[in-house]
Amino acid sequence: MPVTVLRHDLVVESTTWVTARALAKGAAAPLEPASVPLDDALGGRLAAPLTALVPVPGVDVSAMDGYAVAGAGPWRVVGRVLAGGACYGHKLRPGEAVEIATGAPAPAGASAVLPYEHAAVDGARVDGAVEIGRHIRRRGEDIAEGAVVLGGGAVVTPVALGLAAALGHDELLVRPRPRVAVLITGDEVVREGLPAPGRVRDAIGPFLPGLVAWAGGRVAGTDVLPDGREALRAALAARVAGRVADRLADRAADVVVVCGASSKGPADHLRAMLGDLGADVIVDGVAVRPGHPQLLARLPGGAPVVGLPGNPFAALGAALTLLAPILRELAGIPVRTETSALAGAVRAHPRDTRLVPVRRSGRGAVPVGHDRPGSLWGAALADALAVVPPGWAGEQVELIELPPGG
Repeated sequence: MPVTVLRHDLVVESTTWVTARALAKGAAAPLEPASVPLDDALGGRLAAPLTALVPVPGVDVSAMDGYAVAGAGPWRVVGRVLAGGACYGHKLRPGEAVEIATGAPAPAGASAVLPYEHAAVDGARVDGAVEIGRHIRRRGEDIAEGAVVLGGGAVVTPVALGLAAALGHDELLVRPRPRVAVLITGDEVVREGLPAPGRVRDAIGPFLPGLVAWAGGRVAGTDVLPDGREALRAALAARVAGRVADRLADRAADVVVVCGASSKGPADHLRAMLGDLGADVIVDGVAVRPGHPQLLARLPGGAPVVGLPGNPFAALGAALTLLAPILRELAGIPVRTETSALAGAVRAHPRDTRLVPVRRSGRGAVPVGHDRPGSLWGAALADALAVVPPGWAGEQVELIELPPGG
């Protein structure tokens, strides 16, 4: 959808939650596919179907340790073939056998493999009961050459990487995972240990990498900035310069997330810095609780900037409102919509959407409580957030899945 730029300076009217999420989705387009080495493809999505460059197995092979035989027994043993070794150089004639290992190429003319445990051996002769075709895996029996094994859009999992390697691929054409640069602001924020009076532990930085990965991206770097205009200006300007110079530059990012400077207090300089850099503001404040002071803008050169509130639960709600839709659009991930009845008392707000932590149950979504903006307790107990619209009167509501563990 086309993106509507509100203005370059301060915007005073909040955007509805539904509109803000739609604007976030429209602020991005899927990244261009790229052929990358297998090690770099993990977590991406296939931009084209994955096909077999070679058949599996590549030749007729033995499925058992034993003897490849031709015709009826008994058989005279005329050679040996090991896995990874050279093929037997002649076509087996009726009454001949070759000792063979599992996975070794079956000789031409072989009609079956007689396993060791079913074989009676007498010197250079072997006998036993066999079934024609038994224990020989034929070329292409598992996967034919040229077969499509995974469709476009499939996630490249560790197992998919193994499959691609087995089928002859050294690179895969994928939609890259969008790279997210995280800027954490605030003189009061500490990142380890017990906070001193007047300080707080950073609770946003620890949950962002998992949320970003769940939404299809990856955190490409995190900077902790002091309060003040110049530090934030320098960090944002570096992202602009990196993206304009080269999308693959070390400082470049597909999305920039700023934590804790999106409100309108004396230490919140994000809006002013975006104006100084010539950024276009798309969303400035959302009519949602928690998470009202969130922001979406576009830097010169195209990188979206998402401003998250400093309160942890408010930041989580804002990330699910603005950041997750952008990342899914960049990564080409389809969005699944879920609705549910609410099985518990919830009070709607007359003007704002509410994001309520809930757990799914057979009765509906059950509110878990503990949902103040500064606490992640309720969200940690929940598996989804219920989207309760203004003036809600008991109808089913949308559920936004929360990122699962591991």
